[in-house]
Amino acid sequence: MDKVTLIIDGQKITADKDMTVLEAALENGIYIPHLCYHPDLEPVGVCRLCIVEIEGRPMTTSCNTPVETGMVVRTDTPEINLIRRTAVELLIVNHDGDCLQCPKNMECELQRVANYVGIDEERLRRLRRTTRKLPIDTSNPFFNHDPNKCILCGICVRTCEQIQGVSAIDFAFRGYSAVVSPFGNGALAESICESCGECMVRCPVGALTPKTSQQPSHEVKTVCTYCGCGCGIYLGVRGDRIVSVHGDDDCPINSGTLCVKGRFGYDFINSPERLTAPLIKRNGKFVEAEWDEALDFVAGKLADYRGDQFATISSAKCTNEENYVIQKFTRGVMGTNNIDHCARL
Repeated sequence: MDKVTLIIDGQKITADKDMTVLEAALENGIYIPHLCYHPDLEPVGVCRLCIVEIEGRPMTTSCNTPVETGMVVRTDTPEINLIRRTAVELLIVNHDGDCLQCPKNMECELQRVANYVGIDEERLRRLRRTTRKLPIDTSNPFFNHDPNKCILCGICVRTCEQIQGVSAIDFAFRGYSAVVSPFGNGALAESICESCGECMVRCPVGALTPKTSQQPSHEVKTVCTYCGCGCGIYLGVRGDRIVSVHGDDDCPINSGTLCVKGRFGYDFINSPERLTAPLIKRNGKFVEAEWDEALDFVAGKLADYRGDQFATISSAKCTNEENYVIQKFTRGVMGTNNIDHCARL
């Protein structure tokens, strides 16, 4: 890919020519505050926090300014800092300030930006007025929507439209009354929301958070256990329990995105009702058995079937070789062509 050379804060930077100034800076370890930017989405430049000075140009947003050879960029000047600080103060002044109880505490982009630009508490006290208290939408079975913590960055709206193609949410009302909501300002559970959680994982603040949240002690890379797509996931593990799931950004199958089952459907793993041993019915009741005993029992039952009395449903989770053996067994041993595959159903 073609490269361009530019200077950011006195550092000579080499970047791909299709990058923006913000992307080039972040890739080279130069932090530029931002809230509405996300690498998975088209930049819109609405938060105005990523403004920079480019030699020979007026002040501009770096998230949607392409890099050019010879460009000289300054990201930290008194004028830039004043503009950023004012913008952040206007976001914080009516924002829910109970950060310790917020699930996004220490992972909140607004916290990071506020710490970077510096906030004067005395100025905030003068700006604060009566704060409106909007109802929290807890209707979705997997995550909550708290409009009191929303900063109207639009990342959730663009995620639902650009990545999922659902457009279940959008901006509603105007000015101080503006909120993000489903159609008719109703509940998420009554909308066309698919509960995939893609908006939740991209939300930079605590406006969209899972109903249950625990920090894992470590993560394990694996593959989703549901359909045959084979999406890459990371399981967050704490002790002997799975407490979180997030997509593998480097997996070519799903590029980090997940459906509702892949992201939230892991409670069965820790369920006390989950079977840990095979069961065989004796005297009308199921009792635990050894695996060898159970397999012999199944083999004996299969011997009673002939031809089209038998059918097999194969699995996309199996290897090609295992599926070949299954179809060979069905046709050669059981004597039937009644074989199907879960990916076709």
